Amino acid sequence: MYGSRGVGASAGRRMSAVVLGAALLITGCSSDGGGDEPDKSADSGAGITQQPKETAPFWVNPDGTAARQVAALEKSGKKRDAAAIRKIAEQPVAEWVGPDNPEEQTRGFTEAADKAGRTALLVLYNIPHRDCGQYSQGGAADGNAYRAWVDGVAAGIGDRPATVILEPDALLHLVDGCTPEQFHEERYDLLKGAVAKLKSLKNTKVYLDAGNAGWQNPDQIFEPLNRAGIDRADGFSVNVSNFYSTEDSIAYGKQLSAKVGGKHFVIDTSRNGKGPYTEGDPGERWCNPPGRALGETPTTKTADPLVDAYLWVKRPGESDGECKGGPKAGQWWADYALKLAKASS
Repeated sequence: MYGSRGVGASAGRRMSAVVLGAALLITGCSSDGGGDEPDKSADSGAGITQQPKETAPFWVNPDGTAARQVAALEKSGKKRDAAAIRKIAEQPVAEWVGPDNPEEQTRGFTEAADKAGRTALLVLYNIPHRDCGQYSQGGAADGNAYRAWVDGVAAGIGDRPATVILEPDALLHLVDGCTPEQFHEERYDLLKGAVAKLKSLKNTKVYLDAGNAGWQNPDQIFEPLNRAGIDRADGFSVNVSNFYSTEDSIAYGKQLSAKVGGKHFVIDTSRNGKGPYTEGDPGERWCNPPGRALGETPTTKTADPLVDAYLWVKRPGESDGECKGGPKAGQWWADYALKLAKASS
């Protein structure tokens, strides 16, 4: 609708978190988008290490999909392509918690991150009636199922450090008419409950999603943020899975912050290096747009005191959906990943 679709590009994937030995996470990501498929062995062999904690305190998964892509490319002698994909593999990217076994997943992520002395970056995207029947339709069966799922997420996180992006697009779709009216009150209740549950944990930060700079009227979303519990959250997130520039995202976030008590916010910079796509069908400019590039790498050293971090919430290299030749939402698309990386400075 308002440039908000594409969130499910990361959420469409189905993954399981397994604790191996000393809490090493093994992710079983699929890839059928063409190109070299990443090796799914337990050790990627890509030599991925953590970023300096003072700059980027978030966990880098040394065995993530991009890391396995690097290993596969190096093994086949494609050194230049491997070096390009390494730009993605060496950065901390969010782990989107799937619908099954949430406690096991979040325990795996947070234990691995804690062992590395870092913070796990998680995305919860399982609200009932998710994505209004688009590429990532689905979500929990009902409110009780969602509450149980959030309880599982919280149990898996425990006292370990975590930063959570809560339900991308869930509030925006209440405002833009995408989510039917009969589900609105329940959604507010579920989001407010999720914020309260997660903030009861010792070391968890929570950011409610608040759309992006393409949303032309922030006056319409600040009250939904209030009703969803922004007062108890650490702040809100903007530009998740989208392409608006960091400058525009800061301007949008500051407008919104002024209306919700000066709350801080985080910006998804994963693919905004060249800004939004402005050609083709306006309704699908968000979906696998050509000519895009990686944005600022994740960091807590930002251009404005209200911005807590630039994050890679969307996982670069995963498809936005079956548009422009892409595979299903959330599946690794080697060709698109290479183009993003090679277009970056």
